[in-house]
Amino acid sequence: MNKKIQLQDLGRKDYKSTWEFQEELFKGIVDLKIQNRREETNLPTPNYFLFVEHPHVYTLGKRGDFENLLLSEKQLEAKGATFYKINRGGDITYHGPGQIVGYPILDLENFFTDIHKYLRFLEEAIILTLAEYGVESGRSDGETGVWLGVGTPFARKICAMGVRASRWVTMHGFALNVNADLGYFDNIIPCGIRGKAVTTLNVELGVEKVDEAEVKAKILKHFTQLFEAEFVTV
Repeated sequence: MNKKIQLQDLGRKDYKSTWEFQEELFKGIVDLKIQNRREETNLPTPNYFLFVEHPHVYTLGKRGDFENLLLSEKQLEAKGATFYKINRGGDITYHGPGQIVGYPILDLENFFTDIHKYLRFLEEAIILTLAEYGVESGRSDGETGVWLGVGTPFARKICAMGVRASRWVTMHGFALNVNADLGYFDNIIPCGIRGKAVTTLNVELGVEKVDEAEVKAKILKHFTQLFEAEFVTV
């Protein structure tokens, strides 16, 4: 078992090129696993974790409803946003500046083979991070991600999640709204869920800007503890 995770912060990077990079890393792990089984070898499989901030983009999961995008192609262009239908779970979401996006590309056979547990651990890393800022958050039954005000008329989502897994290898991940422009969420029905709002950490704290590097460090700390992993910076 290899519990070391190669960490890369890509800074601001186009969604499509990041997606292609994820696919490349994902395929490398899957191919090595296939080789190990075919040749009866036991070469260690690598794990990766990418941090990135995307320019304005909307993405729709493989079973998502296109009608949850409320903009035409021309309106997208006018807002400087792009759109992609992709191969993760979940419905439609937004990525943009001020949002911390994390893509763990892990061989879960290095940790545990349970997708449900994996998703709950991703949520827990965010829940524990928000708690350090005095923000109480939790899960909403049947709605993956991290929420505030669950069970109240003021329920609002602060972190969206959607993953893909094959042969116990994961890709895609989470998007935590830290300093994001909430206006961009008005152009979609976020995650296909009607009647619930979206929020950001800076809004909840009543401050102009939250230190995103500090938030990333806290996420990694909790991720390390939950997965009993070690990060190696690339």
